[in-house]
Amino acid sequence: MKAVLLGVNVDHVATLREARRINYPSPVKAAVLAEMGGADSIVVHLREDRRHIKERDLFLLKEILEIPLNLEMSINEDIVKIACKVKPFQATLVPERRQELTTEGGLNVVKNFKRIKEVVEILKSKKIRVSLFIDPEKSQILKAKDTGADAVEIHTGRYAEASTQKRKEAELKKIRESALFSKKIGLHTFAGHGLNYVNVKPVASIPEIEELNIGHSIIARSVFVGMVEAVREMKQLLNESRY
Repeated sequence: MKAVLLGVNVDHVATLREARRINYPSPVKAAVLAEMGGADSIVVHLREDRRHIKERDLFLLKEILEIPLNLEMSINEDIVKIACKVKPFQATLVPERRQELTTEGGLNVVKNFKRIKEVVEILKSKKIRVSLFIDPEKSQILKAKDTGADAVEIHTGRYAEASTQKRKEAELKKIRESALFSKKIGLHTFAGHGLNYVNVKPVASIPEIEELNIGHSIIARSVFVGMVEAVREMKQLLNESRY
């Protein structure tokens, strides 16, 4: 079975930088170290309030990375314009609320179909692969397909936050079924949110999932073992899940 790829989100390195409003630690340096550790792509979220990643980070990452850059972004007009200038390998459209600590829940493609479709078309005209971050629901997956998006990223937050084993299994079942359905209708299928070194294997073992995007747990682990080793450890878990 083909190994699942790992996208490493380095937003939280920028969060630490912005806590003091200084110029270190650098999310760009963290991304290079993640690449050395075996990351298959680098993920960053340019938020409308610029709370962590800045435009400068994006342009530097695009210039120096040898692996794909995945830009998480809202459907805000100004953010879309920046994405078109940067031209990352992939843009992942996510919901965004100013008061949230991190992205909470998936994009409502059914409700916001018209605008999402417009943004997908704009990005694809710039040769940018487009993924939609959605909850594990067939209605959202079908609408994602209708936008012309290339992929969906299944939100794994409810699985990660489940307080009982029964609930965890129920959420994992939804992820499995959604991944199978997504792949069946011709979408690239990714997953992420809340995954860590303890809970990642059951999700990584789902054969239809091509890539997992993981940030906070890897950055947290890197505090103790370094970025290169933290990424290597996660890659090892992903490899073990498929063999």
